[in-house]
Amino acid sequence: MTAAVQKPVHISETRPNAYIHLFYLRVAIMFMLWLFVSIMSIYHSCLGVNSPLHAYSPGDIIIGGLFPIHSKTNRTTLPGAICVILMIHAIREVNQRTPRVLPNFTIGYDIYDTCGDVSIAIRAALQLLKNQSDPQSCLVPENIQSALSEPQTKVVIGERYSEVSIAVARILALSSVAQISHASTSEVLSKKYKFPSFLRTVPSDAYQTKGIVELVKEFNWKTVVIVGSDDEYGKYGSDRLEDHFMNEDICIEFILILPGNFNQNSSLLPKLVEKINDSSAEAIILFTKDTYARIIMKEAIESKLNRTWIASDTWSTSSKISSMPHFERAGQVFGFIFKRKEVPGFKDYVTSVFNGTTNSFIKHHLTRYPLCLNQSEENEEQNCLLTNNQQCLHPSCLATHIDQDESYSIYLAVQVIVEGLRRLLKCSNQQCERGPKFTAVEYSLEGQRDACFNKADEYLFWSDHFSIILNSFGILGIIVTIGFTVLFAIYSSTPIVKAVGGYLCFLELLSLLASFCLTFVFMGKPTKASCFICMPFFFIVFSICISCILANLLQILVGFNFHLKLGSWIKKCNRPVAVVTIVSGVQLVLSVSWLTINPPTPTELPSNTTILHQCEIKTRGFILAMIAYQALLGFICFLFAFKGKQLPDLYKNAVLISVSMLLILIIWAVFTPLYLTLTGKYKPAIESATILISSYSILGCHLAPKCYIMVFRKELNNENAITEYIRKYYEQKGLEDPWFATPPSQDLFAWSLHVLPVHVWVFSRCSGFLPQSKNMRLVSSLNCL
Repeated sequence: MTAAVQKPVHISETRPNAYIHLFYLRVAIMFMLWLFVSIMSIYHSCLGVNSPLHAYSPGDIIIGGLFPIHSKTNRTTLPGAICVILMIHAIREVNQRTPRVLPNFTIGYDIYDTCGDVSIAIRAALQLLKNQSDPQSCLVPENIQSALSEPQTKVVIGERYSEVSIAVARILALSSVAQISHASTSEVLSKKYKFPSFLRTVPSDAYQTKGIVELVKEFNWKTVVIVGSDDEYGKYGSDRLEDHFMNEDICIEFILILPGNFNQNSSLLPKLVEKINDSSAEAIILFTKDTYARIIMKEAIESKLNRTWIASDTWSTSSKISSMPHFERAGQVFGFIFKRKEVPGFKDYVTSVFNGTTNSFIKHHLTRYPLCLNQSEENEEQNCLLTNNQQCLHPSCLATHIDQDESYSIYLAVQVIVEGLRRLLKCSNQQCERGPKFTAVEYSLEGQRDACFNKADEYLFWSDHFSIILNSFGILGIIVTIGFTVLFAIYSSTPIVKAVGGYLCFLELLSLLASFCLTFVFMGKPTKASCFICMPFFFIVFSICISCILANLLQILVGFNFHLKLGSWIKKCNRPVAVVTIVSGVQLVLSVSWLTINPPTPTELPSNTTILHQCEIKTRGFILAMIAYQALLGFICFLFAFKGKQLPDLYKNAVLISVSMLLILIIWAVFTPLYLTLTGKYKPAIESATILISSYSILGCHLAPKCYIMVFRKELNNENAITEYIRKYYEQKGLEDPWFATPPSQDLFAWSLHVLPVHVWVFSRCSGFLPQSKNMRLVSSLNCL
């Protein structure tokens, strides 16, 4: 999360004395805070000494760190120590990365243990700001600012708890030092007018509370109990939950805010457990810090409450709570967590005992949890439980205590800082244009240069106008195709059905139906299944459709070809099933190879304001080959159909196929460069439109005229009409036939007995289109060549 730019307010030079006094006042406030926390830390230190645990590594640019390594009871928390080690590992990885992100610069760190306590955290923050001036020229007079030095610490990572982060943010804001928290989720911290330099790598509680309400609504729970803590996290979270539940008309039986001194011996604990036990609430929401949740859940286990609990993010993944003996007695728990991701290389770094790295945190950690280097495998699992009487910890157990939520948030914070530095210093792989001398306010403003907002998901929504239009045409195509199929089934024994391929026309219609159905796959957010299906399956079904047309054209050419020398070749070509199988099989092999080797997958392309979801084509070779093969089939069909225009064709089959193939070739010639170069959410719309146009070209040009004849020109749908048409065709040609050429003096009757029947007979027996007539059987002794 980033913040909006807070522009400095330029102040007139006519009132310098007032701002000099303001500067001294702020310095005095910082001094008094430092003095106060220093005195308090003598009496309140988590380690029993005046200075908290501290680790420092020099560098050109220093990143500060504030982490609760110890609790207020002087007890070390292993996850807290691992968080510090993770920050060190992330900085170390940036410094050693090749090529260098920040050439000629080394990042150092200055990390303090806050013990999760406000006063100690403030003292650590002041220590980080030691010798700092207020760099804002609009607040500090020029003659004073020039005499003050600028420190190396430009940004601070931490703190974990929201109440501590709020206190630290007020201190760091005095010097405009950016603060990036990895776990503080309080919604109060989103108020930029109060915390202008505060950022975080986790979402605020505004989203978590909405999620809890949605969970309650999902299970249709009508009554809940809310238990919060008396801090910025618990109070604001409980208040927000109360507002949401009131808006949803969900009853809150009671709300209880735990006091700051709540502990295991508190008199409030048994009263709370008894009140929960007596309540009729369907869910108990614990929106509190993990230490309080652990106390309550322990008492719930002992009392065998067996209720439904909703855990906030602070304790939903706590291993200390989930590993309690007989935890199931407390009941079932629903928890909310951040998006998890493993930090690259960190697990190996931890299990290798930090790869030789040493600092005060690691030394203290190994003192508190010495490693069991010579331990049997049977005791390894037992020594991962971190019991109070534990003597040592096996190295393999260290990885089990990595909190994936907080760990990745810390890692992300380091990466964000480095990216901000790269932009500010204008670095490339070779060098940085600026030096390391920059003020904290410069970095703070660089990190806040862009306003923070949720990026909108971008893809072809079902409600989009283009989607509605395309879907309408798709539905219309499905209805028309089904209607055509019914008509072809009714008139399946008529000449016109046999003229378009007989049984092949049903396979052609089925493939067209599948093509129209595939247009809907392009709508909506791309998924693995939709990317897998859309284009590859279309190429398969559409190649089947074109192969049916090609087989039909071959039958026509074979039926009217009377060259004796080509007889053997003609017989081999007159195999419709084999033609369809072989022609479409090539496309099937290409599609299966594509889906097996490198299939298209859904991917996200982020921009400044949106995240584009689309199917990524990793290898263009396959799809280019499939498009080229589809175009080749269309071109062959066009050539055969164009040649067939010279033959007697009552139903204008060749002409109509020529037009449909020409349209398909044109649309794919336009589509291919658009598909390869176009990006954006409307790219699937282009694909869908191309499929629709291709399908409608065949449906409208090839099949629709046949349906028109079936319904409105039935007189043409019989054998006599075909015979008469062919007779007139050859009469117009001067009675000259390529095979049975008849002298002009021969009468028409002899020609009709021999020439015409042979043509129609060949058209029937060799192609399977027409039934034999009586005249055809007169020349049945002439076999098909």
